[in-house]
Amino acid sequence: MDVYKALKTYFGYDEFKEGQEKLIKAVLEGKDALGIMPTGGGKSLCYQLPAIFLDGITLVISPLISLMKDQIDSLNEIGIPGTFINSSIDDKDLNLRLQDIRKGKYKIIYIAPERLNTYSFTSLISNIEISMIAIDEAHCISQWGHDFRPSYTEIPKFINSLPSRPIVGAYTATATKLIVEEIEQLLELKKPIKSIIGFDRPNLFYQVVKVSDKIQYVIDNLNNNFKDQSGIIYCATRKAVESVAEKLNSQGFKAVAYHGGMNSNLRQKNQDDFIFNNVQIIVATNAFGMGIDKPDVRFVIHYNMPQNMEAYYQEAGRAGRDGEPSYCTILYSPSDIVKQKLLIQNSTFSEQRENNLYENLQYLVDYCNTNDCLRNMILEYFGEISKESNCNNCGNCLNKSEMVDITLESQKILSCIFRVQERYGMTIIIQILRGSKNKKVLNLSLDNVSTYGIMKEYSENTLREIIMTLISMGYIQITADKFPVLKLTNKSGLVLKGLEKVFHKKDLLETKASHSKKFDKKDLPECFDEELYEKLRKLRYILSQEKSIAPFMIFHDSTIKEMASYFPQNKENMLNIKGVGQKKFESYGDAFLEIILEHCNK
Repeated sequence: MDVYKALKTYFGYDEFKEGQEKLIKAVLEGKDALGIMPTGGGKSLCYQLPAIFLDGITLVISPLISLMKDQIDSLNEIGIPGTFINSSIDDKDLNLRLQDIRKGKYKIIYIAPERLNTYSFTSLISNIEISMIAIDEAHCISQWGHDFRPSYTEIPKFINSLPSRPIVGAYTATATKLIVEEIEQLLELKKPIKSIIGFDRPNLFYQVVKVSDKIQYVIDNLNNNFKDQSGIIYCATRKAVESVAEKLNSQGFKAVAYHGGMNSNLRQKNQDDFIFNNVQIIVATNAFGMGIDKPDVRFVIHYNMPQNMEAYYQEAGRAGRDGEPSYCTILYSPSDIVKQKLLIQNSTFSEQRENNLYENLQYLVDYCNTNDCLRNMILEYFGEISKESNCNNCGNCLNKSEMVDITLESQKILSCIFRVQERYGMTIIIQILRGSKNKKVLNLSLDNVSTYGIMKEYSENTLREIIMTLISMGYIQITADKFPVLKLTNKSGLVLKGLEKVFHKKDLLETKASHSKKFDKKDLPECFDEELYEKLRKLRYILSQEKSIAPFMIFHDSTIKEMASYFPQNKENMLNIKGVGQKKFESYGDAFLEIILEHCNK
């Protein structure tokens, strides 16, 4: 069997995605491999398919303990025997698996990096042949990445302790040029064959939205655009997660919460309910999602500002893994930026690391404030230059916002902070500028300040927006005290002296809630039969419940859509459907053919 026949027989595909074949052939030739491929680009196939041909075991090192079972279930469904070793299994189950590994029962073993140096595993590997080590989420080894895992630094030591060095492959979706170089160096890859695919995800629509009422925006957006479709809403805090999930459920949506403070059993149940399509929405902190294989996530909403562009790219990239149009939205609020800066200020990182965090956060701030193409800003961050200035598939390119000069407004605000000797917080500054008769303002004689009432025509929300923007741009800093105080920075003088202008999106100064445009679904073939599609989805759901596996492990939505468009009548026709391999047909083909034939006869 060659690689093309294996691709069709096991995975049900006729051709490789970009970059896959190069990495697979490198491994089969005994060479190290380094794959940087976007989410949904098929990284896992780059080590799962070679495992079929290699003599010994392929060891997959992954930090995704909660998702290893899903990966193994998917492999077993297509006829590739595998198992996993992590802290979720008890000693009895572990011993049984170790015995089966010694007997050569498996081709692939998933293992958490923390388990590599345990006595039970080190004694095992002296008796088995490891032909390949695949390191998933390889960016976790870099201290400059957004998701550094100390346990990853032990991987090179483990590899060097083996009787003979196996082929080593490293794979990730999220890495700048600096991190790619560090992955290669720290993992001690030997002249690896590299496949660095473009970071563009053409099916994803990016947008930044400013609204005064975030939860109402979310409710309206879901009702208008995403009825009964799967999505993730990311929040910065556990409290926000609980609040948003509760409000969505009160509005009739099926939503669950997910964060690190929950009972682990409940957290796992909520994740399973989302993956198994028992609920529509999961509201989560960034503790959720790395390696999630759910292909039909149609939207990802960031309720709060993420940590940096790498985190945003990875989290937003959980949408549309099946290639279908999906939507990624940041609900922009400068207050979120302030919170992120306070977190950095209160951290115990080294000065170099802290500066790196500020720099990465600033790039995301610029992303939220730019009027240029959002897709291009993402690509530029990862070192990729787009040939087109307009992608025609992001909020900025489809709706150019007018940029307005707010230098004069900024000068008035900065002057007010200076006049009160940098002693007060945002609320007092806004009250002074608006000429408030507030008792505290009057008692402190702040009505005598020269800037009192000079911006009385501006609403409180607009002034707050401008101040937050000046903070995010580095013209104002906010102290990390119990009662935060606004202070000027070295950059403030440039604006006060008129040496630097400040611009802002006009629509972000408008405080009324806005709504997303209604998105059109991707065009389907004219022969697409929606009634048959729903029948096949129902059958898939029933089968998934019987086998206790996620529906997409049986067939992806795109496979079901092809069936409902081309009406396969027999085994030969069914095997021509993308995603239907020999093993999948043996397991499910007859059941799906029965539904199709019955529908066609009717």
